[in-house]
Amino acid sequence: MIQFLERVFSPLTGLLGSGLEYFHGSWGLAWWLSIALVTVIVRSLLFPLTIKQVRSMRAMQDLKPEMDRIRAQFKDNRQRQQEELMKLYQDRNVNPLGGCLPLVVQMPVFITMFYVIRGFGAEHPSFTEGGILWFQNLAVQDPTYILPVLSAVTLLAASEITSKNVDPQQRWLMRVLPVAFIAFTYYFPAGLFVYWITSNLVTLVQNYLIYNHGPGRSSPIAAGGDGQPSAKRDAGAVSLKKAEKDRGPANENDLDDSQQRSSRSKRRKNKRNKR
Repeated sequence: MIQFLERVFSPLTGLLGSGLEYFHGSWGLAWWLSIALVTVIVRSLLFPLTIKQVRSMRAMQDLKPEMDRIRAQFKDNRQRQQEELMKLYQDRNVNPLGGCLPLVVQMPVFITMFYVIRGFGAEHPSFTEGGILWFQNLAVQDPTYILPVLSAVTLLAASEITSKNVDPQQRWLMRVLPVAFIAFTYYFPAGLFVYWITSNLVTLVQNYLIYNHGPGRSSPIAAGGDGQPSAKRDAGAVSLKKAEKDRGPANENDLDDSQQRSSRSKRRKNKRNKR
């Protein structure tokens, strides 16, 4: 299976490997810095896909009220429910899988970088001394396990920006996943973590720009027209209704006709009793 994947990704492996060799040989950069620079270039090329992902996610969020209505209306007919949802996607020109495209593209790059770094450890003797600080050998795992922790922290920081636009349950899932990744990635070579941490930092910067100055920013319409998030606005409306219910009608004008007649009748009866 491993040999099969190596053959599949061999064209991309040669491309990324040539990039590392170019920056290290022609520019004289250290191997770890060459990995970081190649990562920045790759993520910059994928940035348009990231923009498309955010727009797709925003469109799905705008459709959520109508999707919930369809699910409630056809909750006993799953086939009709799916048909109506697909019709809704087609009418609004929304691709429900559009948000997964950047992840699908980045996964081959990650696998390719794994093979490149593993091969460079044997092909280039200087690669085993091309690190920095405590991780000098980029072809072996970090014995201190600091790099896996840093990768989880940077991934968590990058996801915190996007988690503001999802429901609380998904937000906690996005916070738990980076920690869970440590158990599966701690044995990866240090050079791969240089790629991953750099990629997470690029994601952090891109997410900040997209969700504060780009298409991911909440619009006044999405916020309810008054600049407030819909969740806060709805919570305020519920609180107001509850307060009015607890307070009761403020005066007789708030009562309906039958209640007004009953109130006047009670006052006349009280006057007669006093007489």
